[in-house]
Amino acid sequence: MDVTTGQFLFAFLLTLGAGLATGIGSAIAFFTKRTNPTFLALSLGFAAGVMVYLSFVEIFPEALESLEEATNQQNAYVLATIAFFGGIGVTALIDHLIPQEINPHEIRDVSEMEEVGEEERDKQKKGLMRTGLFVALAIGLHNLPEGLATFMAALENPALGIGIAIAIAIHNIPEGISVSIPIYYATGSRIKAFWYSFLSGLAQPVGALIGFFILSAFLTDMTFGIVFAAVGGIMVYIAFDELLPLAEKYGKHHVVIYGLIAGMGVMALSLILLEGSF
Repeated sequence: MDVTTGQFLFAFLLTLGAGLATGIGSAIAFFTKRTNPTFLALSLGFAAGVMVYLSFVEIFPEALESLEEATNQQNAYVLATIAFFGGIGVTALIDHLIPQEINPHEIRDVSEMEEVGEEERDKQKKGLMRTGLFVALAIGLHNLPEGLATFMAALENPALGIGIAIAIAIHNIPEGISVSIPIYYATGSRIKAFWYSFLSGLAQPVGALIGFFILSAFLTDMTFGIVFAAVGGIMVYIAFDELLPLAEKYGKHHVVIYGLIAGMGVMALSLILLEGSF
């Protein structure tokens, strides 16, 4: 797979923008007193719909097509399937290795910023700072494969990359909130909390670059197909393990489902429109 400078820059900037959406979450935590749970549930359901639709309709078929260029149809399907579930397995392992109390999936509400009393604040400062830093590191670890997923998708298909980047950005917003809240209460500084949250998203473009430069030396149709199928598995795991449970926590079940279906529908329509532009 030959990659031009323009393709590389487009994919990198898209991945960078999606990763730094954690800063949006931090800003929301500072400028709103309480989240709108219905809107957040709808948005997270929407992001899950985008990821699931792209994984099965675009990413897996693209991986299969690439593998068929390198081997026969039957072997290609077997390899794509193994890689798909391998992507799920690796992401699940990363998730399992992070302690539950600092797992970024355990998102905090913005309202928690108003619920810590003055007396408790001093007592909890050290613990809160430690928690905030660990959550930032945990999010960074999670963002490595997500960055690779966005980057590889954008290299193969710009329209596909845009869709994944939007979904990743939406899902990074509440993660930004989860970093900023404990650090804000530990330091009393909105600026420090914002920057820690903002910088935690840099793991996505870092993950993209590490993955690309490791793979670029032997990026054949075979390796690309395997990596791309694994990316599909990563996206499905994120949708079912992170986005949908979190969306259910914030809103009613049907609101989440409406968001899920809307995400699929909008992504289907946008792919129809964008495919003709690239």
